[in-house]
Amino acid sequence: MNRRNSIKSLALLLVSSLLSACGSEQSDKKSMTILLVSGWQDVNIGDIAHTPGLLHVLDKYLPDARIILWKRSKSDQVEKLLKKNFPKVEILYGDVDAEKKIHEPGLIRAFEAADVMIHGSGPMVVGQSNLEAWVEYSQKPFGLFGVTIQNINESLCELLSKASFIYTRETGSIEVLKFHGLTGNHFSFAPDATFHFHLKDDDRAQDFLEVNGLEDKKFICVIPRLRYTPYHEIRQVDWSEEKIREVEETNIQYKEMDHAKLREAMIRWVNETGNKVLVCPEMTYQVNIVDELLIDPLPEDVKPNVIKRGYWLTDEAASMYAKAHTVLSFECHSPIIALAAGTPAMYLRQPQDTIKGQMYYDLNLSDWVFEIDDTQGIQIADRLMEIYNHYPEAQLKTVDVIDKVSEIYINACQSIAEQLQYNPYKK
Repeated sequence: MNRRNSIKSLALLLVSSLLSACGSEQSDKKSMTILLVSGWQDVNIGDIAHTPGLLHVLDKYLPDARIILWKRSKSDQVEKLLKKNFPKVEILYGDVDAEKKIHEPGLIRAFEAADVMIHGSGPMVVGQSNLEAWVEYSQKPFGLFGVTIQNINESLCELLSKASFIYTRETGSIEVLKFHGLTGNHFSFAPDATFHFHLKDDDRAQDFLEVNGLEDKKFICVIPRLRYTPYHEIRQVDWSEEKIREVEETNIQYKEMDHAKLREAMIRWVNETGNKVLVCPEMTYQVNIVDELLIDPLPEDVKPNVIKRGYWLTDEAASMYAKAHTVLSFECHSPIIALAAGTPAMYLRQPQDTIKGQMYYDLNLSDWVFEIDDTQGIQIADRLMEIYNHYPEAQLKTVDVIDKVSEIYINACQSIAEQLQYNPYKK
């Protein structure tokens, strides 16, 4: 029995033990309804991945549960992607008013039907108002799954004190909770649900590979990032002029310094392997910076081996990452998508990119994380070539990481089932 089959067996074993723990005198729920709030934005393939990732977790480890998705952002493309791959999931939209009330008839029915509300993975408690509306409406349980909690104000502290479970996506968030006096055995580490993103668009990816002469496992993917995401250039934001100036000045200060280090690895890869590089975005704005930061400054003899890709959806990106040899990224989620697809990945971590990167250390991936301010380009290039020279070992490492994450997800779902006295295997 291989390890992945062992993980599946463990899921069944854990749920079976749950039934014994509940006691025969209790009547386990045959099914339950989960209201999942997720889908914060659709201009980032990482944020898109949160939702199908968690839907996949719930589908695997809480089978037969009915899932209603309360999606915060609206995109026809993303909705089509979700409906295609999760046809049983009902997708709802709607806002919470200033008095923490909902008015959409579909949401009202969802609140009545749901047994629990879960806040999906994200950079913060983005759906705080959604959870507050749930608390206002009922006394039914709620929790968070794979969320970074870096800053807590009084209202959030009050809300979190009422949660039935809080799974943070890195251990650093647990320390923040403790600092604010929030403790309990219902807090635990559960990585970003993107680790269970499994959707693919192999046909579209294969077409791109053939058109651009990219061979399976003979190219690397590289993803740029500015120190601060320039959201003021993407959508309306409530930023002061001072905030905008800070974002722009910081990005100008570091953009060449950071990307010169990544270019060094790109050059080394082309010179030593003769293989190609695919420059691709995780966010929409990055399409406009790849030439300036990653292509134009390259030596002329390297440029013919470099190809760029426009913005894409996460399923196509996952298919491309699965075909890549290695992924190198300043963004946090492309490496996770790559790991989930079985491809080694390196995360070049910028200090402005919140504490979420701690999850790489929590999963024993420190060899593939580079704190960019403390890193020279040669170190990134050396590690890339080390992966190249010991590729089977690197591939096994990706398997171990995903298996470890699966075990964590199983335990998290078991805990949710236990609290609701839910038996997902009872027919």
